[in-house]
Amino acid sequence: MNVSSMLKLPFSSNGGWAELQRRQFSIPMLAWFVVVPLSLLPPVMLYYAGTHYGDDFITGFGGKEWRFITTILFLAELLTFFVMGWLIHGVVESHKLKVSYNDAYLLAAIAPIPLWLSSLTLLVPVLALNVLAVFAAMALSCTLVYQGLRSLCHRSPDDVLTMSVTYTVMAASLLAWGVLMALVWAY
Repeated sequence: MNVSSMLKLPFSSNGGWAELQRRQFSIPMLAWFVVVPLSLLPPVMLYYAGTHYGDDFITGFGGKEWRFITTILFLAELLTFFVMGWLIHGVVESHKLKVSYNDAYLLAAIAPIPLWLSSLTLLVPVLALNVLAVFAAMALSCTLVYQGLRSLCHRSPDDVLTMSVTYTVMAASLLAWGVLMALVWAY
């Protein structure tokens, strides 16, 4: 799969999604080659920002136990992948649509990629830029879920069932993201 196909995933249910589905990636392969490496980005970037910028970035940011926080964040991200794959499959099946476990976990691995990559903005100690990047990443993640569900479930555009599943999955995803961020700030 080429880069242009990957960049089209959030904006189209044609092409790239079908190719990914045909490849039948196993869940362990998705976990080891997509989720684990990309899940390392936010903890590493957060550790870097916390130890290099400190209170200059956000008040109270410098005095935290970043090694502990980032380790817990990494483990929570891995757990979230497995829970979200299970949740996607369950929600899709409850709406009488069909998706395999591999496809549900494929979507659970692909959808958070913009959020993981948005952590790279922590290289720049500008809070407004980081907040903007996170909101843009959330929007891209939502569109990835919608387009992925449309393609993986073989649904037509503007399908109400796909929209309903997307809303449920995104609500759970945003809740999980909120818990992860609360975890960071709690310690």
